[in-house]
Amino acid sequence: MSDSFDDETLQLLDEIEEIHVETRREQDAPEHRTIIWVMVVDGEVFVRSVRGPRGRWYQEISANPEGALHAGNHRIPVRAAHATDDSTVEAVSEAIRGKYEEAWPGPTAGMLRTETLPTTLKLLPV
Repeated sequence: MSDSFDDETLQLLDEIEEIHVETRREQDAPEHRTIIWVMVVDGEVFVRSVRGPRGRWYQEISANPEGALHAGNHRIPVRAAHATDDSTVEAVSEAIRGKYEEAWPGPTAGMLRTETLPTTLKLLPV
């Protein structure tokens, strides 16, 4: 298992505006998909819950970190890990501003609220 995505995947995730994240409450539970935003920062992939810790997909991937991203016709298996480093969380916030603020100022503000910051997740390839 690699600790980074290939360049083609990183470019796709950097350019796409919305993806579906596939999560499961438990390994054998039915899959659940939610549309979310994805950010690429310094060659690493991050997501954040606009609903903060109340977000269903966030709760599911926190309990069972194996999931997948659906971007266009691609299914990308991932494993989630919390991003706890303040500088990483701020870099993700800057990426959100740069990628989404002009088109979606309201939702962008929601992604930058204090209660959403701890839901920043780094995604690794599986």
